[in-house]
Amino acid sequence: MALFGKSLEEKVQSAVEKVRAQFPDATINAQLKDEVVTLTGHARDLDTKTRIMAAFNEAVETKNTFNYISTDQPSPAHTAATPHSPAAAAGVTAAAEHRTHDVVAGDTLSALAKRYYGDASKYNRIFEANRDQLNDPDKIRVGQKLKIPL
Repeated sequence: MALFGKSLEEKVQSAVEKVRAQFPDATINAQLKDEVVTLTGHARDLDTKTRIMAAFNEAVETKNTFNYISTDQPSPAHTAATPHSPAAAAGVTAAAEHRTHDVVAGDTLSALAKRYYGDASKYNRIFEANRDQLNDPDKIRVGQKLKIPL
């Protein structure tokens, strides 16, 4: 145990146990190295994988977390329309992977970037993903549902 509370390793393990309880159908493991966590395991679909990552990030703050949880669904890169496919002809493209954040009082894009990416200067990544509802990175509103790219 660390001198002032739980060590990061203990916090990560506690977070994994909490997430396992929330998603009993999924297999979730975590490896910690230099304050960076790698999540592995299996979830039934992409939505569950994304919710697992969000729940883990809410439970513990790490320098960075990599999500290598596999799913039964192919990733968007594998389902993207090819230039000669019927889907491409119809204008269909694959959706980017992201999680959703409900804005609460006090949230800023910089704070969200720090929370989700470990680097406040990456706020523009969130801003660009939400251009459909944001005109100014300094003007987000309580209750907005922002896409946080993975």
